Amino acid sequence: MKLETERLILKTIDESNVEDILKIRSNKTTNQFVKRIPPKTNYDALDFILTIKKRVQNNETFYFGITYKNQQNLLGTICLYRFSEDRTEAEVGYELLPDYHRKGIMSEALSAVLNFGFNELNLQEILAFTNKFNENSKGLLLKHDFVLQEGMIDEGFPDNLIFSKKL
Repeated sequence: MKLETERLILKTIDESNVEDILKIRSNKTTNQFVKRIPPKTNYDALDFILTIKKRVQNNETFYFGITYKNQQNLLGTICLYRFSEDRTEAEVGYELLPDYHRKGIMSEALSAVLNFGFNELNLQEILAFTNKFNENSKGLLLKHDFVLQEGMIDEGFPDNLIFSKKL
């Protein structure tokens, strides 16, 4: 599956993306606000890709690598996952290499994924969890009309804020 925007292609990741996934998911800036064990080797990145491929095949997630139309290298990733049982809600997650911050890339990718989620998957609500200190992420979500859910708490992640966008 593939989504296209004016400048970008959002495409399924596969084994050919091992080095890009390693670069993105092990980047210190990218991981600054994310609680995860970063991959250390190509094998770790491959293991992640194979896990994602299985989740995509099982319709548990829609996971896209973000590229410029004229390039092969991934700039980042964006996904819809953690679907509600009735498939009316999902969570969006995203990450972007620091060299591509503040260029409108994630905004363009998020627009495409929101459109896909609401219009193709018939979602009624998309949630986003972000660290309260991640100003770029908070700004992106507000720009796309996400609303801060004041009373909601992300169990185990006290620094996270929860945003929601409804159809």
